[in-house]
Amino acid sequence: MPPTFTPYRPGSPRPLTPHTKVEEELHDVAGIDYDRVIIKRNPSVPVLYEEALTHEAGTVVSSAGALCSYSGKKTGRSPKDKRIVEEETSKDDIWNFDLPRRREYMVVAWTVRYIWGPVNTKISERVFMINRERAVDYLNTTERLYVFDGFAGWDPKYRKKIRVVASRAYHILFMHNMLIRPTEEELEDFGTPDFTIFNAGSFPANRYTTGMTSTTSVAINFKRHEMVILGSEYAGEMKKGVFTVMHYLMPKAGVLSLHSSANEGPNGDVSLFFGLSGTGKTTLSADPNRGLIGDDEHCWSDTGIFNIEGGCYAKCIDLSAEKEPDIFNAIRFGSVLENVVLDEDTRVVDYTDDGLTENTRCAYPINFIPNAKLPCLGGHPKNIILLTCDAFGVLPPVSKLTSAQVMYHFISGYTTKIPGTEDGVVEPQATFSACFGAPFLVLHPQKYASMLAEKIQNHKADAWLINTGWVGGKAGTAKRCPLKYTRAILDAIHSGELANANYETFEVFGLQIPTSATGVPDELLHPRKAWQGSPSEFQDSLNAVAQMFNENFSTYADQATAEVLAAAPKVAVA
Repeated sequence: MPPTFTPYRPGSPRPLTPHTKVEEELHDVAGIDYDRVIIKRNPSVPVLYEEALTHEAGTVVSSAGALCSYSGKKTGRSPKDKRIVEEETSKDDIWNFDLPRRREYMVVAWTVRYIWGPVNTKISERVFMINRERAVDYLNTTERLYVFDGFAGWDPKYRKKIRVVASRAYHILFMHNMLIRPTEEELEDFGTPDFTIFNAGSFPANRYTTGMTSTTSVAINFKRHEMVILGSEYAGEMKKGVFTVMHYLMPKAGVLSLHSSANEGPNGDVSLFFGLSGTGKTTLSADPNRGLIGDDEHCWSDTGIFNIEGGCYAKCIDLSAEKEPDIFNAIRFGSVLENVVLDEDTRVVDYTDDGLTENTRCAYPINFIPNAKLPCLGGHPKNIILLTCDAFGVLPPVSKLTSAQVMYHFISGYTTKIPGTEDGVVEPQATFSACFGAPFLVLHPQKYASMLAEKIQNHKADAWLINTGWVGGKAGTAKRCPLKYTRAILDAIHSGELANANYETFEVFGLQIPTSATGVPDELLHPRKAWQGSPSEFQDSLNAVAQMFNENFSTYADQATAEVLAAAPKVAVA
């Protein structure tokens, strides 16, 4: 049957109907011209499909039913273009990254003023308002705008109301999947949002505006409770923007915000997985034998764990039904596939094709995972798992950590950037990212680390370091640890096998390596034994990585305890 409504024709007078409360709020607060632009609030998934297919060039539906959208030039985040407004309500809390002066303040109370730096680059309130007006002016030139109102945080006590305003249906479907979707009653009583995102990513920033270094700008204003996006249509900017906001708000409420995934076993045992993009948080937390609480962003309160998001954002490169069936089967009607390549006739996606980017992604509601735990809350964690992707092949696939080693490796946040996860990364790069999420931190890393240490101690959690990176050699000469072995290691952790295993000490790093684990070749567990090159090459690589750890941690040494400092790797002097 054809639709019974009469579509609005651009240029024709708008129907003389009363404006909705949301339209009035957008008009009065944001300056959206509700007499010129059609505003659609929380459209249904089918409507968003129709809108995207009709108005967004290149959008198609895959053979599995997912909406295939394309983000243009930007296919990853642009962390160098992230800005936070310097204003009186938050400027004394923002994490600085000016190393010489930071050491002066590291032992002082959290009320001290920090200098700002590369992670949290400041802009003035005036520049923010210039960009905001530029974004609103662009949004007012469009024929239609979409609004999505949803929640961040599954615990009703701490959840925040988030409003997204965008000109692309793809962006709204993405946030429909990633935020927690309100019921009809919750939407009716939504009220004033706690934070609003104005996504004008199709329109560039003016690079001659003070503080701009490119045509992309992602700016957060905690005083105005707003985020403005210009010059990037990559949907992940919105997701990580919300995470940045929660990283600021939650610790102030006494809740630890974490860049982690989480799942729960049949007996209620919760595991937290920390790690940057490409380390396996999403993949490893999607375990058919455990309930999925969430794949990327969580909070740890006095009552337990809760997910910040209502969906999952999975990497799709080399995805297969055999390796990751839950994620593969979640890609269906309602999901958003980003920047994938598919057959023109059959619309079957080729997940091995990285012609557009290696950072192909899919966003889907968490309930698309069969064993998702709804609502997405759990008790206090039993296992804390730090994930790393070591491109040098010298860290063991699994090691058990002491309390001091947990703090050392959490603050270090060592991993390897995987091509495609950030704009401009085209080959593996070793990096250190405090708390396994420095780009999203707002407060000083020690604030999050201290809260984590206290919670681990209070709830007697075991901690592990798992390397999902290369074994047997460096990247380019060896292969990444097979996923089946990493899953077998996790099964041994969750069954309690590794808690009672025999261990040997790994030199330099002082890590405890199990001598065996069910389903894993013994020689794979020890990096030296698995190494395919010469012993001297292994030792050189091991020492080089250890030295990088030590140089990085010197940044935090003034505030670390003697016990934590003793957990640093010991590089042998030739």
